[in-house]
Amino acid sequence: MDWVPIVFIIFKVLVFGTGMFLAIKWHYDQKKKGQPTEKREVLRVVGKVALVIVIFGILLAGLLFFTFALGRKLGLDLS
Repeated sequence: MDWVPIVFIIFKVLVFGTGMFLAIKWHYDQKKKGQPTEKREVLRVVGKVALVIVIFGILLAGLLFFTFALGRKLGLDLS
């Protein structure tokens, strides 16, 4: 197996992970500077994020099912 894709994927995960961490930290620090948040507001945001994650998971599972169904219909060997 070639080592180049493994190194590039690890590098990509590290770069995007660092970028996401810094973006979340920056937004958190900006919010901290402003007014204090209420528990109700935090719970509402957590609920919205959870809903988006669930919807994304359902859509991802549907796409996976569609891809395998299309592959089988086209006669591809997916085993």
